[in-house]
Parts: sequence; C-alpha cells; structure tokens
Amino acid sequence: MIYFAAAAANQNDLVAQEAQNAGATEVHLVNGGVEFEADLATAYRFCLQSRIATRLMMGLAQQEDVMGPDEFYESSMMLPWETWLDPTKTFSVSVTTMHCPWLKKSTFGAIRLKDAIVDRLKEKFEGERPSVEFDNPDVTFHVHFEHDAVTWYLDFSGRSLHQRGYRVGDTGAVLKENLAAAVLMRSDWYKTAVDGNADLLLDPMCGSGTLPIEAALIATDTAPGLLDPNRFAFLKLDMHDPDIWEEVLDEAYERQESGMLRDIRILGWDKDPTAIKLSKEHAKLARMDKFITFEKKDFTKISEEDIPEGEHHAITDPPYGKRMDGEGSIEALYLALGKSFNTLFPGWKVSILCGNKELLSYVDMKPERTNSLYNGPLEAQLAHYTVFTREERQAMIEKAIQRKKERLAQPLTPGAEMAYNRLKKNLARIQPLMQEEGVTSYRIYDADMPEYSAAIDWYEGKYIHLQEYAPPASIDTDDAQRRLQELIDATERATGIDLEMIFVKQRREQKGTDQYTKLANAGKFYIMREHSHMFMVNFSDYLDTGIFLDHRPVRKMIEEQSKGKRFLNLFSYTGTATVHAAAGGALSTVSVDASATYLDWAIKNMEMNGFTGMNHFFYKEDCIDWLRSTHDVYDLIFCDPPTFSNSKMRSMFDVDRDQRRLIHSTMRHLAQDGVLIFSTNYRKFSLDPEISEEYEVEEITPQTIGEDFIRNQKIHYCWTIKHRKAIVKMQPKEITKPLRKVVRKK
Repeated sequence: MIYFAAAAANQNDLVAQEAQNAGATEVHLVNGGVEFEADLATAYRFCLQSRIATRLMMGLAQQEDVMGPDEFYESSMMLPWETWLDPTKTFSVSVTTMHCPWLKKSTFGAIRLKDAIVDRLKEKFEGERPSVEFDNPDVTFHVHFEHDAVTWYLDFSGRSLHQRGYRVGDTGAVLKENLAAAVLMRSDWYKTAVDGNADLLLDPMCGSGTLPIEAALIATDTAPGLLDPNRFAFLKLDMHDPDIWEEVLDEAYERQESGMLRDIRILGWDKDPTAIKLSKEHAKLARMDKFITFEKKDFTKISEEDIPEGEHHAITDPPYGKRMDGEGSIEALYLALGKSFNTLFPGWKVSILCGNKELLSYVDMKPERTNSLYNGPLEAQLAHYTVFTREERQAMIEKAIQRKKERLAQPLTPGAEMAYNRLKKNLARIQPLMQEEGVTSYRIYDADMPEYSAAIDWYEGKYIHLQEYAPPASIDTDDAQRRLQELIDATERATGIDLEMIFVKQRREQKGTDQYTKLANAGKFYIMREHSHMFMVNFSDYLDTGIFLDHRPVRKMIEEQSKGKRFLNLFSYTGTATVHAAAGGALSTVSVDASATYLDWAIKNMEMNGFTGMNHFFYKEDCIDWLRSTHDVYDLIFCDPPTFSNSKMRSMFDVDRDQRRLIHSTMRHLAQDGVLIFSTNYRKFSLDPEISEEYEVEEITPQTIGEDFIRNQKIHYCWTIKHRKAIVKMQPKEITKPLRKVVRKK
C-alpha cells in the first residue's frame, strides 16, 4: 500500500529516514510530508517508532481534474467504503486543501465526502448507515484537495503521533514532543546516541522537561509508541492483523530492553521549582526518570562548580517572547546565556532553538551551522555552536595580537599620518569633556579634512562606526578607496580599537525606496548606554545604528521636562526619546512610526529599560495620517521628521515644503501649556515665518549641540514651539458705586 506521513515544514527529510528505517520502499519527499510504499508490518513499525511525523494515512485513491463539488461527490461514491466501514461502526471526516479553485471552505468538502460515504453504504446495506462520531470514531477518512487533484486517505495512526502521553501539564511555553525530537536529531549529540554511546546532555532551561525526556527515549532506543501502544487507529480496522502487530511490538520491546542497559546521563535545569516538579512527573510517566536528573538552577547565575567535568552537549529552548518571569529584558537573558556558555563551558557543543533569530545575535557566539524548524506556524532557528576551549581561545588571542602587531608595525602613508594626527587632536579635546559628562558614545571626527570625508563615531570604547560620505563623481574610484583605507588605518591607530570592531559604511543621498533598503542581514545587535539607559544598536544592517548621537542633549532635555506629562514621539524611529521620557516620569508615552522594524526595535528598547505596561503605546502608521485621525492631546511632543520620505501610504514628504502642514497638524494635539520640540537635520532648512507669527517659537539649536558636534553646527536645527498666550486688555471705567464685600455662603 501507499502511505503518506505528515510532517512539519523542513522536517520531512527526517521522516523519510524514519520510513526507510522502518522498512519502507519508494520513499519520496512531497508537500507536507513523505510518501512511501509499505506492507502492514512496516506501517505498524513506522507508527510505533516515528519521533517526527504527526500522522500516518493510507492512500485509497487519487483523481486528477475534479472540477467541482458534484464531480467530487460522484467520484467519492465510486470508492468501496464498505471495505473499511459498516453500519455498526462510527466514522469522521477531515479535510485539507491547497489552492483548490472551487472549494472555498474545507467544511463544505467534508460534508460532501460524508454524504457520499453515507449514500454509498445505504445502497450496500439496504438503507442502514453508519453514524458520524467526532471524538472517538472507529474509522477516520481524510481527503486532500490540491488545485484540481483530489486524494482520499484512511487515517491509519489516529491522534497526532507527537502526543506521546507523558505530558500532563506545561509551563506556558510549549515545545511539542516531535519538535523536541527534531532539535535533538539535528544536533551533534544525536550521532553519539545512535552509536549507542550517548554523551552527557544538559538542557539548562528545561521547562516541563520535554527535551530531556525525548533525549532519554532516543538514547534508550525506546519507540515513542511504546508509551501508549493501544492508542493507534489501525487497531480498530478490519484489516488489522494482531499477530503481525505482536511481532512488531516484541521487536520494539527487545530494542528498548537492550537500550535501557546503556550508560545514559541527562541533566535538566530550571530556575522555576514548579517546572522541575512537573518535569520529574513527566519523566516518571515516560518511564525515563532513572536516566534524567532534574535540578533547580538559575543558568544565568551558575558557577564553575555547577558544571559537569569534561566536554559535553547542551541543547535548550530558552524563552524568546517576553521573559516568562517578568524579570529584566529578553535581550539581557540571551546576553547572560552567551556569557555563561562562553566562560563556563569550554569545549562543549551547544544547540539553541529560538523563534526570534535576532535574539541569537546576543549570544555572542558564531554558529557553525543553522537549521530552520517550525514550532506550529512560527519559524524557529536552531543554531549549533562549539565553545572554544581555553587553549583554543588563548591561541586565537595570541594569533590576533600577532596579526595586529604586524599590521601596526607597517608605517602609515603620509595621508593616513595626517588623518591620524587630526584624530588624536580631536580625541585630546573631546574625550575629557565626554568623560566629565559620563558620555560613552560620541562623535570623534566629522569630515574635518575635505580629503577624508567621513563621520566617525566611538561607541562604548569598544566599537567604531565609520560612515564615508560618498565622493563626487569627479574623484577617481581607486583614489577614493585608497583614502578610505587610509582613514580606517588612522582610526585603528588613534583609537586602539581592533580592526574587527571598526564598522565601515558609505553614506550617500537616499533616493526613492533606497532609504528603506536594508544594507545587510547579520542581525548582530550591541548594547550602548546613554544617561544610564540601555539601547540596542546595529552597526552593519542599516544605514544608521539605531540612535542619533547628535540628539543626545535633546533626549536629556526631554527626560528633564517629561515628569507627569503626556508624551508624544512622532517619527519615533527606535524610541530612544520615548525611553528618556518614560525615565523622566512621563504619565504616558505614544510612539508613532511607519516602520514595523523600527517600532519593534523601540518596544525592545523600552522593555530593556523596564518600561512596559498599558501606559506606553506604539502605532505603526504614517505620522501625518495618524495626526489627522486622532484627537488626543499631549503636554510634550517631540517631532524629528525625515528630510525626505516616499512612504507607500502617501505621496512624497519633503520637510521643507511640508513643514507648515506638519507643524499645524501637530499643534492641534498640543495642550495649551504644552511644548513641541521640533528638529530637523536638513541643512538648508529655514523655518517658515508663518509659524513664528502664529506660535511662540524659540530656536534652541545651540543648546542641543553637544561638545562632540560643536564643529558641525548644522548637524541639526531645533526649536521649541508653544501656543501663544491670549492677552486681554481691560479698559478703565469710572466707578460710580462703592465696592462691597461679597460673602459667599457655604
């Protein structure tokens, strides 16, 4: 017979291997799973042993060019349903569909198939018919519609194979058993388990214990179906052969008995005592408790004494939404995760499953390989690492030091020497001022010399972000490249920052959709600090890093003015101003931006600084449209629009041309005593005189330029804009009557 084993995306190769191991032939990977030929014993063996498949169905018939519901009904009537069903049995029908032009609702397909089955059996059994049963039917049929083709199946396995039967509860973040098995089978640990000599395995964030238990089942060669061998649908079918089934069961029990004698050591840690208690209960129900040790440990606070000796394997599925315990940010968790692995687990093999691959950048290790897996509809990344041993790490450090020595021993070119001298001069002036202010990220060079036209920013004393301004077309390409390299060499010498931590980009005028184009997809984020707050920055994937350093004084001003205020951040970017407003005690904050990427970044910045809750709102919308559609009023508004924008949601925005429309719309949302801080980095910008006539305007640009930007007074312009106070002049009148005191009764 031909069988179809359903599987999640990117896992059908594992299911194909399982089918071959069970004895199947003609194994083919198809949409949604694997198709193969098998006899009854092989089908039994597959149901019993498969760790990855979700269901096994036996093919009944297939027909091409089914053009409508009536034709489908007639074709279904031709199938010998009486072979598997009679009036004494109950049945149910399930449907899947893919691009079927005439089937709009899958329930309609189920109804037509049910009608055909009932009508056929009434003909065969003199008017008698079977009953439909949804919860526990004797037989389940399945039909799959794909374009104009239809395939009919008999459900051979029954309820989803991932439901082993040992789970009685969970900790909120559910990892399905078959996904846990897929993670293990993709790891390096699985190779040792298949050989019968499984290495020690640790899950440092085990939750309800699914990964350790599935590992124990694999290591002991226990077929998952042995946990509940009476659950399969084929046991109710007339075609079932008890003798063959007993032979397959005996074979599986023999393999398990042999596997139970192996030396297996699996550890599960979790900081939640409830999770540890639940894991122990699950392991006992799976009859794997003697192979697993569960302990209450906080992985972010372990010490060297907690680590098993030797080089082993760690496989884990840490949370990737908001922290389950509400403590700290999810980014901080992954930073701590990477730090623990790097410092305490030298030589270990590590695999981490994460539903948000950007979070993996915080682990601060480079994966050797990755796999894409699906946890339901959510795509997850499985990253595999090898932690360097102390000897390997020391050898790499020494090699890097030697390379750096050789590089620095080379004399600078005259041009690079000139750039070096200017950088040293700038640093001598700027660094003491920044240290006095407690600033750790600042600009150290901004096209100070026309020959070396670039902006250089120093982040946290660790990273350099160098943006070369695009040279004019008249400059020879080779000359431009030579000058850029000279500036990079000079920067490394002057700052002492390793070349690997100098990130170089070319800044040019953004036209059309270029301004929204991602430069790279490294997904590597770093943490910087400003005014005691933390912010995520990215030096490689975007034109800007995620924070505008020139607005540092503006953000400080916002923090100082926001106490008890309703704060609005228009064109909010990554929400750095919103974080400052929240830190200053804002009553509420609203951040509006048309970019989902930047809004998500803003939310993470807020969460990382502990600002969550119902008084912080984020809107993905064009700011001008949003101003028109809402009527809320704010006490403090920050508006820093782009110079140009051609959002898909409206016509092109030009800050100089559209300033009146933007400011008037914004002022309608400003409280009578409120303040709008308006800023722009358009160098040719001139505030429309009409704005000054209608509102109380004060230019505060000098106060918003930090010492590191003092040599570039046009880095941005900034104004405060307020509503004018109404002045009522009273005309003196002759008093004809004496004044009398008015006593107001209580």
